Amino acid sequence: MTAIMEFLDTINAFVWGPPMMIAIVGTGLYLTIRVGFPQFRHTTYAWKLIFKGAFKKDVAERGEGEITPFQALTSTLAATVGNGNIAGVATALAMGGPGAAVWMWVTALVGMCTKMCEATLGVKYRIKDKDGVYSGGPMYFIEKGLGQKWLGWIFAFFGAICAFGIGDMVQTNSMALVGKSVFNIPVVVTGIFITFLVWIVIVGGIKRIGEITEKLVPFMAVFYIAGALIIIISKINLLPWAIGEIFRSAFTGRAAFGGFAGATVAQAMRFGVARGIFSNEAGLGSAGIVHAVAQVKHPVRQGTFGLIEVMIDTLIICSMTAIVIVLTNSLGTGLTSTALTAHAFTTVLKGIGGPIVAIGSLLFGYSTIITWCYYGQQCARYIFGPVVVKPYAWLFVIAAFLGSIVEVPFVWLLTDTLNGAMAIPNLIGLVFLSGIMAKEVKEYFSNPELLG
Repeated sequence: MTAIMEFLDTINAFVWGPPMMIAIVGTGLYLTIRVGFPQFRHTTYAWKLIFKGAFKKDVAERGEGEITPFQALTSTLAATVGNGNIAGVATALAMGGPGAAVWMWVTALVGMCTKMCEATLGVKYRIKDKDGVYSGGPMYFIEKGLGQKWLGWIFAFFGAICAFGIGDMVQTNSMALVGKSVFNIPVVVTGIFITFLVWIVIVGGIKRIGEITEKLVPFMAVFYIAGALIIIISKINLLPWAIGEIFRSAFTGRAAFGGFAGATVAQAMRFGVARGIFSNEAGLGSAGIVHAVAQVKHPVRQGTFGLIEVMIDTLIICSMTAIVIVLTNSLGTGLTSTALTAHAFTTVLKGIGGPIVAIGSLLFGYSTIITWCYYGQQCARYIFGPVVVKPYAWLFVIAAFLGSIVEVPFVWLLTDTLNGAMAIPNLIGLVFLSGIMAKEVKEYFSNPELLG
């Protein structure tokens, strides 16, 4: 087992290391240029569509599919807005200094275009199966667009397995630990409760997931952002200094002070880029699986929602965590992960700062689980057909409970590695289909009838 763990460590270091980060960010930059800088030209349009969808005014403009465009957005946000927005950002700043936030933002800017392409191609190449269910995502646009089914199968294989770890057991374990440390709830009790909540949603499939996420995601995002804004407003006089500190350390490094060991520019860049990628998942391909089943008449219409998904996840929520940590000078405590974020909130919101972070962690973790189950099911369905969907859901529920009560380092390392490895076939598909993507975008935005 030791040899296997060492082998996985080596592979993991590659799939989450500098070469893969360069490939993901580089692909995002290439797509941005090839498609025509959509994150700068079409974001306002995307927000208009989202507000129409949120208030049910887009009914006449929908096409065939499983869920509304807005539900697809909230479902993918449910998966990306997770504990990484709280614990991951804190760890990035603790390891790379305040400047890590700048590189996180840079990664998000190019990632917005990547996510738009994943969503658009997901819809364009989706299928309607024999049982009347729509399916799509990287495995389908790789097979149908490139004619490389074997590569699509590899993506699906990685996705079906990694969902059990990174999207399930890791989340429930973190949630159980938060419940124990903040509210003194036994991990078994938290595990049973979480498992039940997961089960009652995922048995209803993507339609129930969409119904839940369109209510849960806006609430949990506003809840966490409101807490962060209170802190920022209370220290508004220090905000210019904090923003300056973030940008200064991004390009000059950060000297050691207090319990903070200091950070170089290279560390800021490395941890900032890694956090940006891990948080919004642009380049991994997972979000395209849900966007593919949205009720839309043109692929690019749903693709624009991908722009906003990355903006909300990284440029808004992750930024809130980073700014609060810097504003409260919490890097000097020597803390990291959720403990660092909780300390930052508690310095201003005494008595309630910790619970706000804890509740945010629980909600973010839960939302991640229910959407990742669907990701895993669709990947398994691609390989084995509709017969595997229900058994997969039951295995997912069992894994959710096991994750809450026990750590399984092998499972976590394996699934984390496969999660990163999903990017390889996805990026290949995106690059070789970039010409088709550019054509779709040009067609859509030059046709007033399609814009609606």
